[in-house]
Amino acid sequence: MNLWLTAATHNATQVDYLIFALVLISCAVLALVFGLMLLYMFKYRAGSDIDRGTLPRKTWRLEAAWTAATLVAFFGLFVWGAKLYLLLFQPPADALQIHVIGKQFMWKAEHDGGQREINAIHLPVGLDVQLVMTSEDVIHDFSVPAFRIKHDVLPGRYEALWFRVDIPGTYHLFCTQFCGVDHANMVGEIVAMPKADYQKWLARSDAGETLAAAGKTLFMRYGCSGCHGGDGAGANQSQSTVRAPSLAGLYGSPVTLADGRVVKADDRYLRDCILTPARQRVASYLPVMPSFAGEISEEELLKIIAYLKSLSQQEPS
Repeated sequence: MNLWLTAATHNATQVDYLIFALVLISCAVLALVFGLMLLYMFKYRAGSDIDRGTLPRKTWRLEAAWTAATLVAFFGLFVWGAKLYLLLFQPPADALQIHVIGKQFMWKAEHDGGQREINAIHLPVGLDVQLVMTSEDVIHDFSVPAFRIKHDVLPGRYEALWFRVDIPGTYHLFCTQFCGVDHANMVGEIVAMPKADYQKWLARSDAGETLAAAGKTLFMRYGCSGCHGGDGAGANQSQSTVRAPSLAGLYGSPVTLADGRVVKADDRYLRDCILTPARQRVASYLPVMPSFAGEISEEELLKIIAYLKSLSQQEPS
């Protein structure tokens, strides 16, 4: 039995410190409470000759001090945990993105270069890596104990987390949410490699077509170019109304909706626009966008979004 699990990321060490502090403070409270109970059990046991006369006057100072001390200690743990939680779900802007799809009973990973893996994810050491995850069927849970990460992967939405691996090696990947009869077999591995070895692996695993290139093909196949144009610059403009907005430079920019809200055009927003466009209708445009829910698979959706993201380098027309 390995009683001390490797901490392969910087954030993993921070999680360990938080858990250690929580256990230490909890043990101190436990020792104090049960210590006082044992003390009075023996002090006032039957047959003891201790004076049981007049009780001392009750004071509120001890109770107030004890309550305040525990409140400050546990509130401090709460603030520490909240800051760590926010850190884990706010990836750096230049993080390497890897797309992960959970499916009974396997993990499928796709890299921007088009490389695809089953139950394995290769990634470089020393670089920030962001996982963009979704499920094709039921709720799964992406868990890598050595990274101290565990996050639900939900159908119908994107979930994301990030980390930076400091130690090369192969680490266990589990699904920790019961997802069916073969749940126990939904395992895999994370292979953390030096940057040079990772580049060699990418070259050996070259799929011949990047996610963005495959996404452009699907963009044309599903007829998106009919309204948005073959290069996403917009089309079908009449004298009075623009039928579809330009997609060039859209990703990462603010979008004003018909109800006055302003949202960021991230992966989740693009997904919702494709599958349920009526939920977040863009201001100044008619609600003519059809829903592609049930027509586009998760893998195809990833490719189309990768293509739309590649347009972010272009200036909107």
